[in-house]
Amino acid sequence: MIQNPILPGFNPDPSIVRVGDDYYIATSTFEWYPGVQIHHSRDLVNWRLLTRPLTRASQLNMLGAPDSCGVWAPCLTYADGLFWLIYTDVKRYGRTSTGGATGSASLRDFHNYLVTSPAIDGPWSDPVYLNSSGFDPSLFHDTDGRKYLLNQLWDHRPGGNRFNGIVAQEYSVAEGRLVGRRTNIFPGTAHGLTEAPHLYQRDGYYYLLTAEGGTGWHHGVTMARSRDLLGPYELHPDVTILTSRQRPDAALQRAGHADLVETRDGQTYMVYLCGRPLRNRGTCTLGRETAIQPMAWGDDGWLRTVDGSGMPALQAPVPALPEHRFAPAPVREDFDGAALPIDFQWLRSPWPDELFSLEARPGHLRLHGRESLGSTFRQALVARRQQSHCFSAATVIDFAPEHYQQQAGLVCYYNAAKFHYLYITHDDTVGRHLRVMSSLPNHVQTDTFTLPVPLPASGPVELRVEVDEERLLFGWRPADDGPDAAWQWLPQQFDASILSDEANAPGQPNFTGAFVGMACQDMSGARLHADFDWFAYRGRAYCADAKALPSPA
Repeated sequence: MIQNPILPGFNPDPSIVRVGDDYYIATSTFEWYPGVQIHHSRDLVNWRLLTRPLTRASQLNMLGAPDSCGVWAPCLTYADGLFWLIYTDVKRYGRTSTGGATGSASLRDFHNYLVTSPAIDGPWSDPVYLNSSGFDPSLFHDTDGRKYLLNQLWDHRPGGNRFNGIVAQEYSVAEGRLVGRRTNIFPGTAHGLTEAPHLYQRDGYYYLLTAEGGTGWHHGVTMARSRDLLGPYELHPDVTILTSRQRPDAALQRAGHADLVETRDGQTYMVYLCGRPLRNRGTCTLGRETAIQPMAWGDDGWLRTVDGSGMPALQAPVPALPEHRFAPAPVREDFDGAALPIDFQWLRSPWPDELFSLEARPGHLRLHGRESLGSTFRQALVARRQQSHCFSAATVIDFAPEHYQQQAGLVCYYNAAKFHYLYITHDDTVGRHLRVMSSLPNHVQTDTFTLPVPLPASGPVELRVEVDEERLLFGWRPADDGPDAAWQWLPQQFDASILSDEANAPGQPNFTGAFVGMACQDMSGARLHADFDWFAYRGRAYCADAKALPSPA
């Protein structure tokens, strides 16, 4: 059986394509760099993270982008011997800025681009600018060779429908631009918030797949069809073909934003985003993940889930494909290579040399102290996704701060307003010490600090975090004391549930997921560095006494 989600942890807005016997899924990365995750499979069951194509400033520069902006909803297709990748770069989300406006924030800036490559792992071209009329762009390759861009249309006007339907416009490859008039081909249904268009051809019809109801608990997949690409489109008899709205018992919530793929023998599978809430808190610390399940075309020419329930499935039948497993990802990364291990990303900047180095001290990741934690510009934070509700993570840090404006350590991070940060710093009273800063978006006091814990004046320190659903514990020990040294545990139990989409200051976007990683700040501007010898992450089952677990390294 397929065990969902197939892409655990922050991997939303999936777009899938088959090329020969290979399957690729592109997902959103928002403010995390490089842009767009592409996973690879040969059996639709086993997946590996293969590449991130947006790697240079000419393709993507997100300095200053607000949290949960940046790269939204990529669309990956293959035609004419090329991979075609469409993506949105969101520059402004914002809160409502028009008096009397209702619904979502009114003024936003979305810019849609196209890059191509003859191979999935590049090199990818510089981008072609397409439009800025809305988000969730999708490229459709018609059988006559013409190409069309679809996207959600944004209406900022007061009292209007922010999600003002799906528009289509022809794209000229020869001219490298959109041509002709744009047409609103689908106004959406009463569920509202119509977005995420994908178009397919089958048996003389154009089938339009969209997401509606918003990317939260009311999310769902809507289908419509037309004999003419530009419409009008008739709705599916069930309107929504997949959703977990009104089903709080479903293990996979928030199901929507889908795409279709066919195997060589004609089996249809649908990928879609979903969320797995914490049982005690109902919040999705893992963000929006990607699931897959088979679909069936009925005699009436409409698509439905195989069992007809329209529900997302925690387990799904495997396709008739040979099994193809990949080597498991290593638990521990020792930073011995010339490139950052693929599971790790950083924030916003296309110039990583300003933030970190793998060469300055061989065998270590050196972070250059830059701006404060949560800065939307140059922030030295390198982290990986949390992919399980329960996990262990640890690192060794060598850091000699001279004053309180210099700090570095281990961070559990969602965004600038939501994190728990175990860091080393220095002041004239305590000397070198350890403490935790928490940013709590749904508390009366948003920033809290633990009391300082004195450290040895010098020497590397091993830092550790244990997360079991909403329970988060931090520990430390001098690294020179050896692997059998006792751990010193901070007495506080921290709330991991704040590292979620749902824990939120009103009006702000929350579309990513929890990360765990390493950070370094020097708010004096001296750019003091911190060296990290290794980083370990292990997903695991729940443990009632996580302090008794061995180190994940």
